[in-house]
Amino acid sequence: MPKSKSHLFDKTEVQLAEMIKALSHPARIAILSALSKRTECVCGEIVDVIPLAQATVSQHLKALKTAGLISGEIEGPKSCYCLNWKNIEVLSSRFQDLVTKFKTNQQRCC
Repeated sequence: MPKSKSHLFDKTEVQLAEMIKALSHPARIAILSALSKRTECVCGEIVDVIPLAQATVSQHLKALKTAGLISGEIEGPKSCYCLNWKNIEVLSSRFQDLVTKFKTNQQRCC
């Protein structure tokens, strides 16, 4: 198994990459979108709005929780989850900073 080299990079870059990786599946974006429409945590209803099996939805929820984008309990029949707004704001801010950095460093090649 290849060794991770993430320790060679800035902690902020690693965290941003992990959050972006968690967004790399359309089901996860759909889950975040569904959760964003709620004013309170969702308990067990997310499977009703995502066209995937419960086990698959649970795997996507776990990836989102590991990345810090959602909070809550994800195990068992009484699972409850909601957006982690603090980390959503961190993601938004860091991604915007990255885009701004790209624009600042941009060199016309084409």
